[in-house]
Amino acid sequence: MRQIVLDTETTGLEPTRGHRIIEIGCVEMVNRRLTGNHFHVYINPRREVDDGAMEVHGITNEFLADKPFFEDIAQDFINYVKDSELVIHNAPFDVGFLNHELKLLTSPLGQLEDYCTVLDTLVLARQMHPGQKNSLDALCKRYFIDNSHRDLHGALLDSEILAEVYLSMTGGQTDLTLTQKQDYLSANRDEDGIRRLPENRQQFKVLSATSSELEAHEAYLKKMQETCGDKLIWS
Repeated sequence: MRQIVLDTETTGLEPTRGHRIIEIGCVEMVNRRLTGNHFHVYINPRREVDDGAMEVHGITNEFLADKPFFEDIAQDFINYVKDSELVIHNAPFDVGFLNHELKLLTSPLGQLEDYCTVLDTLVLARQMHPGQKNSLDALCKRYFIDNSHRDLHGALLDSEILAEVYLSMTGGQTDLTLTQKQDYLSANRDEDGIRRLPENRQQFKVLSATSSELEAHEAYLKKMQETCGDKLIWS
């Protein structure tokens, strides 16, 4: 399965008010493994960046002055994401901007959804953690992902961080590839295919409840029985 983790930076918040994309950052995953095949480009938006947006990502008008226009990179971008599943945090924002840019082309290329499917990790996070903060920073903290190098937002950096977050959200351990896991399991099985514990394994100490602890437990269950009646299932 080919997935593209994507993020964008923009001149402002609303494409309907003339705001444009200034950065696209993507990282590729195949079968949940980062391949190192990235797509990253800065774009001249043909307008100035709002001060509020600049405070978020730090990308200046002067920096963007000599960058390509969206029409110059549009086909390369479509070729890169085609036939993949896009993984985006708060997808309506990025997809809305990308579709707006595609619509402005002299030779329109359709919509993003014509080429790939979209998975919104914000929706996924809200389903998994209802009532909690589910920003990218909050998810990094929840899944113990280091984002201390993220002083400003950046499309490529944020897509790399989101890839780690997504893998943690959907699969737990991500440091071993499937092949590595299979090799590990094979190396620890005998000729019958049974994985056995080593003969010299550590003997674990077994702790039993004391008589006073058992008496306290029985007294507590009796008290619960008086309160709950037949609903008590532990007696």
